[in-house]
Amino acid sequence: MIKGVVIGFILAIAISVACVFYYFSTGMAPVATTDPPMPFEKKLANMALDAHIEKQHIPPSPVSADEPNLLAGASVYKQHCALCHGLPGQPPLDYETTMFPKPPQLFRGTGVTDDPASETYWKATNGIRLSGMPAFKTKLTDTQLWQVSQLLAHANEIPESVKKVLIPDSPTSALTPPPTSASGQKSGK
Repeated sequence: MIKGVVIGFILAIAISVACVFYYFSTGMAPVATTDPPMPFEKKLANMALDAHIEKQHIPPSPVSADEPNLLAGASVYKQHCALCHGLPGQPPLDYETTMFPKPPQLFRGTGVTDDPASETYWKATNGIRLSGMPAFKTKLTDTQLWQVSQLLAHANEIPESVKKVLIPDSPTSALTPPPTSASGQKSGK
């Protein structure tokens, strides 16, 4: 009796693995940005991300959410984040709407104001695999990463001086990719 249950269990696992392999190896899995998500894709990805971040035990921000830090965070955000995540009061760009998963518009709705600054810091520092979110730990200083994280954690209560920094200089200048050099490398920091 027990031997039959064990064999049945092993057979069920083997069939499940074979079905998943078949699904991916035959091109049935959606891979284009216009394809619908895979079954349970968002749920599983968010569950893994949340568990991984929680396991990291990120310390509280060493940067306070005062006006100078929020101003500095706004400048960094405008230069490095706004292209994908938008600016307050601005419609999403065509660039953002072609991505999958769509990057959250951080100044619309709750954005990330309901996330602790440490969670946003981890995401900006390490990036998020298979999402288009790059890691900025080699591009920004630790202080800059915390300043952006504080800005986003307090996005619903930023002072007018910070809002002024987040206004596009022209209709597209604040939201264009950084120029590239002849070798294809991004210029700047």
